[in-house]
Amino acid sequence: MTESPGAKWTAQQIVEAFPWDAAPRYLLRDRDSIYGYEFTSRVDHMGIKEVKTVPRSPWQSPYVERVIGTLRRDCIDHVIVFNENHLRRILRDYLVYYHSCRTHLSLEKDSPEPRKVEPPDHGKVVEFPMVGGLHHRYRRLAA
Repeated sequence: MTESPGAKWTAQQIVEAFPWDAAPRYLLRDRDSIYGYEFTSRVDHMGIKEVKTVPRSPWQSPYVERVIGTLRRDCIDHVIVFNENHLRRILRDYLVYYHSCRTHLSLEKDSPEPRKVEPPDHGKVVEFPMVGGLHHRYRRLAA
C-alpha cells in the first residue's frame, strides 16, 4: 500500500503479483489515471492483453464488485484495521476461512476446498474461532 500510487508503482505491483511467468492472458481494468504509460508498457511486455471497461460503467466488472462486497460484508465492516500489516493478516485469515470453511450455495453448501461429512458418532460439535473470532469453524471431536 502507498499513500500516492502512480503508474510506476502500479506497474511494479503487477510484476510482483505475477512472478515467474505466471501472468494471466487478460487484465480487465477501468480507465483510472493510475494506469499510465509505465503500467501499460509493463503489462504489454508481460504478454497480458488489457481489456478496458467503458467509462462510468461499474456494472462491467461484476466479479470485482462481488468480491469487494463479500470482503466488506463478511469481514472488513466488522473490524478496526490498525495498519497495512494488520489488514493483510485479516484478509489472509479470511481467505483461509472462505476457501476451507465458508459454505457456498453454488457448491451445494460445501466450501471450495471440499470437507468430509462428519457423522454424529464422531463426537461432539466443537467450535474453532477463525479470523480473530469473527467467524467460526465447527467440527466433531471425540470426547
